[in-house]
Amino acid sequence: QVQLVESGGGLVQAGGSLRLSCAASGRTFSSYALGWFRQAPGKEREFVAAIGSSGGFTDLADSVKGRFTISRDNAKNTAYLQMNSLKPEDTALYVCAAVFGALGSRWYRQQNYDYWGQGTQVTVSS
Repeated sequence: QVQLVESGGGLVQAGGSLRLSCAASGRTFSSYALGWFRQAPGKEREFVAAIGSSGGFTDLADSVKGRFTISRDNAKNTAYLQMNSLKPEDTALYVCAAVFGALGSRWYRQQNYDYWGQGTQVTVSS
């Protein structure tokens, strides 16, 4: 099992940047593929980014491509979501998720992941 704790959220003006962290417990962090999802008030949770266990594969939702970057440091048991050029529509609760082994063919679906953090709130003001 793995436990996930997100941090780094906050209030930022449009155009600003934040870096979210997803810290994982356990000694097998490098065996887990990871995803970031977000949920805005009144909306369904949506896929943001995914990264394979070694970091060799990444994917981003079209809405954040060119602005967000996902990465991981397996030596630190931590994954990151670098968010630049933030927009008010990026306001949401950002949640980290993990699945043991490979990402699978549907890494953009919530059902692909077995472990979830509690999330960190990101608010972008206009």
